[in-house]
Amino acid sequence: MLEKILILDFGSQYTQLIARRIREQHVYCEIYPYNHFPEPDSSVLGVVLSGSPHSVRETEAPNPDLSKILGKIPVLAVCYGAQLLAKNAGGEVLPSKIREYGRANLNSMSDNILLKGFSPNSQVWMSHSDTIANIPSNFELLASTETVKVAAYKIKDQQTYAIQFHPEVTHTLEGKTLIKNFLIDICKCKASWTPESFVETTIQNLKDQLGNDKVVLGLSGGVDSSVAAGLISKAIGKNLYCLFVDNGLLRKNEYEKVLESYKNMGLNVIGVDAKEAFYQSLARISDPEGKRKAIGKTFIDIFDQEAHKLGEVKWLGQGTIYPDVIESVSVKGPSATIKSHHNVGGLPDFMKLKIVEPLRALFKDEVREVGTTLGIDPKILQRHPFPGPGLAIRILGDITPEKVQILQEVDNIFIEGLIKHNLYGQIWQAGAILLPVKSVGVMGDERTYENVVSLRAVNSTDGMTADWSRLPYEFLAEISNQIINQVKGVNRVVYDISSKPPATIEWE
Repeated sequence: MLEKILILDFGSQYTQLIARRIREQHVYCEIYPYNHFPEPDSSVLGVVLSGSPHSVRETEAPNPDLSKILGKIPVLAVCYGAQLLAKNAGGEVLPSKIREYGRANLNSMSDNILLKGFSPNSQVWMSHSDTIANIPSNFELLASTETVKVAAYKIKDQQTYAIQFHPEVTHTLEGKTLIKNFLIDICKCKASWTPESFVETTIQNLKDQLGNDKVVLGLSGGVDSSVAAGLISKAIGKNLYCLFVDNGLLRKNEYEKVLESYKNMGLNVIGVDAKEAFYQSLARISDPEGKRKAIGKTFIDIFDQEAHKLGEVKWLGQGTIYPDVIESVSVKGPSATIKSHHNVGGLPDFMKLKIVEPLRALFKDEVREVGTTLGIDPKILQRHPFPGPGLAIRILGDITPEKVQILQEVDNIFIEGLIKHNLYGQIWQAGAILLPVKSVGVMGDERTYENVVSLRAVNSTDGMTADWSRLPYEFLAEISNQIINQVKGVNRVVYDISSKPPATIEWE
């Protein structure tokens, strides 16, 4: 049985980072909203309670029943989680007299297993507006800072630990040590979750799940669908049928390039030209969610048609990864989701296909590691992420073939320029966005009134957070000049310097 850690999410922007830090220790973990927390079984070796934008003093503050875990399995409560446990046990949580945000140093550390290996005055990162003023008598104080009396505590006679700082961020210099102490020494995890073990286990599970059934899978040319296809192919061989659909929203010449790249993977790949069907479904739709849904519906229609040609197909394979799942679920309910995702949400009843998602538990960097283990071409694995809806969500407003062609040309100049200047491999994701804005310009002796495009490049590990890439000014000047001179219909280029959060990587 796969050992795991469960993370109870109260809505913190750092929750996904907690998961990443746990997985870096080769321990599997899953994130659940606080209001959809599963009953822990014997595979669950510990639970982490996340931070939150809420205050425990609010009337409607998240406050789930934790009786099924407290005192029964190890718990690490972070920030809001620490305040919640203290308040519920009779402790006192008050507004901070000074803003407790930023670097701090631990002092008065007791000799305990959670902080084993910490240096004196170890630097930590605080991010909270409330503070634990007093803890109950059955709580043991583990550490303080100059301004935070209760920086860490333990509930006596329980393997329950709590901290007011964030061990998952890099500003907590020995945060990885704390997380490792919790996982290995307190939870007794074996740390055996590696790419190799994932591949071995997943292929066997796929064999058991699929048997001799046929699977149809949509390839995009990107990392996720390629690795998903590699895993399923290892399990069922020629019973996997891969479709690569030209939806008219791909990058320039991508349809031909992608089909060529799969020739050496031993996959059954069928190319489908469906540009006109997608353009018709998107006609006069400007709303981002409307575009996603129209594209999703058309994909399903195309897949249904093609699947019928293959005979008794029972499964639809998808390259869904963990960020897709997380961003489609909210601790506040469906109305607060960041976006609907093309791989998340199920299929209509008429399609009669079951879904198989071998990568659903992985972050993007983990998918690449699995792909390397499978021996997939590094050129495919190192491709930048590309959104499932394609250029439709990089064209703000309605979609027309003319707009697609403009953006394809701009995007091609940008990406080829990054490759030429050896910048592509230093960036996690890059692309161009066609804005619903026109600006006045001068070309030669003529006044122009044409489109504005934005270039976007970010650095990230898994897409959950991202920082804008500091591309050289000389490079941006060269690319801007090239775009304006070569792409008819564009007379202004801007560069997006927004990070995630608060912005998302894509504009829609």
